[in-house]
Amino acid sequence: IRKLVAPFATLDSIPLEPHFRAARESGSLELMEIDEAMFMWGLRAAAHRLPFLPVRAGIGSDVMRVNPGLRTVTSPYEDESTGVRETFVAMPALRLDAALVHVNRADRAGNGQYLGPDPYFDDLFCEAAQAAYVSCERIVDTAELTKAAPPQTLLIKRLSVNGVVEAPGGAHFTSCAPDHDRDEALQRLYASMPWPEFAGRFLAGDEQAYRTAVDAWHEEQS
Repeated sequence: IRKLVAPFATLDSIPLEPHFRAARESGSLELMEIDEAMFMWGLRAAAHRLPFLPVRAGIGSDVMRVNPGLRTVTSPYEDESTGVRETFVAMPALRLDAALVHVNRADRAGNGQYLGPDPYFDDLFCEAAQAAYVSCERIVDTAELTKAAPPQTLLIKRLSVNGVVEAPGGAHFTSCAPDHDRDEALQRLYASMPWPEFAGRFLAGDEQAYRTAVDAWHEEQS
């Protein structure tokens, strides 16, 4: 990675992703660190094929100082009560060449469904990308997507998806509620092990090789 644009990098139960921290502290990548609302609006701008969108987030903070390339834009409309024209951050579009997201369910056409507590930005990643690919815990018939869950769980629309793959446990070692919880033990190992060593043991092959390596490690611990 040469440049990373992100509002944060966390493993939730491990607050700061340690390999990200090491890369940042060593200066091995350029970081554009922005507010989460700015990140969302950058994806929305890309999804709507706009060069930028105005957002209040970032005004009055160090976000503007640490990102000197950011610009502001003044509203062409006066506030009716104050007569003031407000200034916003002009958040540039975050255009993606490709997006890969993981959801609970999907059909073969590319409609994706989340069943957990937080929809994240998966739909925006897909819409902001030139090509988007969805992995899911289970591929189901389209009619089944709305049988057991309300329609608003249909987060990802097929028109923004290029491909779908069924990959049970595809979010491991993190969680994909309610299908599976976080593998806290392996996540702690990931956080404490040097990256080349972790990658060599668990990421040297395909998906099945990863699962086999994970199962073998759990056997060693038991």
